[in-house]
Order: sequence, then C-alpha cells, then structure tokens
Amino acid sequence: LERDISSKLGLVDFVSASNGTIAIQMAIKALELRGEIITTPFTWIATVSAIQLEGCKPVFVDIDPDTLNINTAEIERHITSKTVAIMPVHVFGNPCDILGIQTIADRCGLKVIYDAAHAVGSSYCNQSVLNYGDISATSLHATKLLNTAEGGGCVTTNPELINKLKRIRFFGHDDSKAVVEEGMNGKMTEIHAALGLANMKYYDLVLADRKRKYLYYLDGLKNLKNARFQTLQFGESNYSYFAIIFDREDLLIETIERLEAEKIYARRYFYPAVNTFTNLYPYHESPVAEDISRRILCLPLYWKLEDKNLDRIIRLVSYGN
Repeated sequence: LERDISSKLGLVDFVSASNGTIAIQMAIKALELRGEIITTPFTWIATVSAIQLEGCKPVFVDIDPDTLNINTAEIERHITSKTVAIMPVHVFGNPCDILGIQTIADRCGLKVIYDAAHAVGSSYCNQSVLNYGDISATSLHATKLLNTAEGGGCVTTNPELINKLKRIRFFGHDDSKAVVEEGMNGKMTEIHAALGLANMKYYDLVLADRKRKYLYYLDGLKNLKNARFQTLQFGESNYSYFAIIFDREDLLIETIERLEAEKIYARRYFYPAVNTFTNLYPYHESPVAEDISRRILCLPLYWKLEDKNLDRIIRLVSYGN
C-alpha cells in the first residue's frame, strides 16, 4: 500500500499510520518539537489534540474568509520566542498558501507540518500537496477520498525523517529491534492496508467523480442570492467536500431542516470553531473562523450519489433563495 500510494501520488515514500491523528503526533515527535505551534481555529479537534498530546501549545491564527485556510498575513504577528512550528490545514482539500507559509517559516527558523487530512489528490505546482512542508500528515479514514476504513500516514522528502517516522510508529525500534528513541504503536494493520489496496483501483475514478459532482453543485447553485462558496486560490483541490457559506445562520438552519425532512443529511463542518473549546485551553479570539463556522454547511458528496439526488439537493437548498 505504501509503495502504491507513493507511486500514484509521486511521493518519495508514504509512511502509513493507524490514523490521521497519530500521523500528526508522529510528525511532531520526529521533528522533536517543544513549544508553541501556530495553527488554525477552523479544523477538526484532532489537529489541536495532537499538538497538546505531544506537550506543545496551540496558538490560533484566524482564517482567510475566502479560502477558509489559515490567513498567511496574520501568522508573523503571532510568532514569539516560544514558537517552534506552523501547522496549517488544507481545508476541504483546498491547498494553503504554501509559498507564503514556507517563506515565513524559513525567515523565522520554524518547522512546517501540514495537516493534510483532506488533501490526498490535491496538488500544488503540479505535484501532490503532501510533498510540501517538513512533514505532511494525512488521513485515510472512511470519509476520505482514498480510504482504508481507518488509517493515515506521513509524507516527507527527507530520507532521515522517513526512517525516523518508521521507528516512531513501531515503539522506537530500529532495524535490529533495539529501542533507540521514544515511539508508539502507530502501525496500520494489514486488514486496513488490504482495504486500501482494493480502493486504490478506483482512486482515479473517485477523484474525477468528486470533481464532476462538485462542479455540478456549483453550476446548480451559482445563482444563490444569500450564500457563497469557498475560493480555490492556490493549486488544485481534490474537490472532496462541497461547502456553502450562508449569509446568516438562520438560513443554514432552515436549509438543514428542509433537507432532513427529505432524509438528506448535510453536515455543519467545522462547527464550532475549535478555539472556542475553553475546557481544553484558554480562549483566543478568531472572529472570522467563529463567524464562518456558524454559517457553513457541507452538502452530501460521495461515489454513489446519483445526479437525480444532486438535483433534489440543489432544489431544496435553492428554495426561497
């Protein structure tokens, strides 16, 4: 599976892991980070959990209102003497401002770990987004475009880090089975790998199918008066999620109710913004992420979704709008 993913995506190596959260933790361990890690408040809680579980402190930088990714222009003013890394997220598979982020990291002596959970199949400068940063950590969960039911992995172009990641996922063992560093049980199982190999056969078809359906939604909903869509600014998305940003939360709630009355289930994703989880860490104001998280809805988008049901969803979303 690792060999096939590497070949398909044009990677030096794919270091598989038991899930995407563990993959992020492995990346932090491999880079030996201790301190503050700048990240986005518009993400799944796993991004922040992995930072904290590895003894680091998350520092939230608000998002760009159009791309929904971390706002590159806001990063530097959050850097302190304790900052050790930047952890952006390619939200919904939409590539970040990779050049801008790397320029800041190089200037300030910081590492970059991409949370690329959504980003298998996304590209930047004609190669996989997973090839960027010091390490990219991705997910192969059942909800993802390429899945192993549960799983994930790390990608880096640095051979030393590849070997270190492989040791970390196997209790810190080297090839002679000596324990040479702190590790964990982060291995993917053979059963999950087998499922991934089966799904690899459909990868190109699934990637093309997602883009076609994304564009189908976009065309059918382009005349909405009270909503807008994520801007794809850098590179090429894998189109794995279709998100609508309503002008007001009440419009979102009304839309959910209309869809659920027809047994169609959309998802408020990501809601609420993770910077508001004050039982886990102090609140850090991120007004853009907090506002958009209340107004954003991801519509159903998957392989067996038929055009007639896309039309139903478009009709229900468009009602009165």
